[in-house]
Amino acid sequence: MSFNLQPTTLINSVVLLEPLKESDFDRLFAIASNPKIWEQHPNPNRYKLEDFTTYFNGAMESKGAFLLVDAVSKNVMGCTRFYDFNEKENAVLIGYTFIGIDFWGKEYNKAVKKLMIDYAFQFVDKIFFHVGATNFRSQKAIEKLGAIKIDEFQVEYFGEESKLNYIYKITK
Repeated sequence: MSFNLQPTTLINSVVLLEPLKESDFDRLFAIASNPKIWEQHPNPNRYKLEDFTTYFNGAMESKGAFLLVDAVSKNVMGCTRFYDFNEKENAVLIGYTFIGIDFWGKEYNKAVKKLMIDYAFQFVDKIFFHVGATNFRSQKAIEKLGAIKIDEFQVEYFGEESKLNYIYKITK
């Protein structure tokens, strides 16, 4: 069985992850245009159209990105992706995740990551996460899932300058 970075859909009682499409841009930017989402992120300007367009283009090019949808209300919540599948290391990364502030502090981020982790562990033994060094909210959230910080290094985001990130790992 080979790892598909973008299966048709992933769903549980809380969230639905749909493969990202070009036509999702406007709905996603409506959420991403809130500067509060990006305050702790390595690129705090992603709320601006030009910066978000670069993010979105990278998501589409990754062929592993998902639109996050509330399973009950069907409201768009944000975006995430699988990337950098490494067959030799039997590992994949999960990241580039953002969730609209209306969905913060609830079960959504955990439900998204659980879906992705459960799916990925059908194919890989290790999952890594790159989290910005100043993104304390995301660091806490990923640690609550059992991820362990194992390293830090400069990560070059699609079309952006490299930024210091912490590397977290979860094993099967």
